[in-house]
Amino acid sequence: MRNAILLGGIGARLPRLREWIPVIVWAAVIFWFSTDAFSWDHTRPVIVGMLHTLMPSAREETVLRLHALIRKCAHLGEYFIFGLLLFRAIRAPQTGWQFRWACIAILAAALYASSDEFHQSFVPSRGPAVGDVLLDTEGATAAQLAAWLIIGRENRKKLAPEERCSTTQHEVAMGA
Repeated sequence: MRNAILLGGIGARLPRLREWIPVIVWAAVIFWFSTDAFSWDHTRPVIVGMLHTLMPSAREETVLRLHALIRKCAHLGEYFIFGLLLFRAIRAPQTGWQFRWACIAILAAALYASSDEFHQSFVPSRGPAVGDVLLDTEGATAAQLAAWLIIGRENRKKLAPEERCSTTQHEVAMGA
């Protein structure tokens, strides 16, 4: 009987635990991106080579700036995805959007970004950068904004037409 109760408790938690698996996997991917394999020196031949192919008449300075921009955009993209996965896991098993969930997701992403930069301080070809933590946090914040916009739009579509009008009037009255 006791084993059945214990297993029932674990079984009840498994669906929620399942929501965290993508977060853990993506965190591992981010960790891998922080290794020497994805340092400036290792991404430069690939990215700069592709840029030269796409823009053969571009000056080297321009191509190197684009390489830097692509790397910074990668920070935003990595943490945008991480932010969405965190939001999804935090709100499980509930649905919708709550400001509290978004704040927790942003905070978790910022803490992980800080730990990621700390990790890079031990990689000889890498180094920590506060600016990268800010970029990462911006990516996670943008994900929360996107979730808010998408979930809000989906919720408005579910309302009957007369409810949509009253909701819109209420939002206007509330300054939303």
